Amino acid sequence: MTKKIFFSVLLFSTAGTLFAQGNGTAGIEEATIMITSYFDPITKLIYAIGAVAGLIGGIKVYNKFSSGDPDTAKTASSWFGACIFLIVAATILRSFFL
Repeated sequence: MTKKIFFSVLLFSTAGTLFAQGNGTAGIEEATIMITSYFDPITKLIYAIGAVAGLIGGIKVYNKFSSGDPDTAKTASSWFGACIFLIVAATILRSFFL
């Protein structure tokens, strides 16, 4: 009989504790808002990095082309691919998470 009373008291005390955890959803929503607010500046930063990489790549390709280097097309395609990857990755991550 005392075991039933003990387990009943234990059950009611834990049930109250479980209902007290409802504020966790507010914290998760606040964290979600904070994280999504970072996506716009990060996307712009990735676009800026892509622009700088494109300029550096353009200069390197121009130097190779001017000197008559035979692997100019390979260098141009690798730099162009890197810039396209940065732009596409930023756009996809933004659309995937927002």
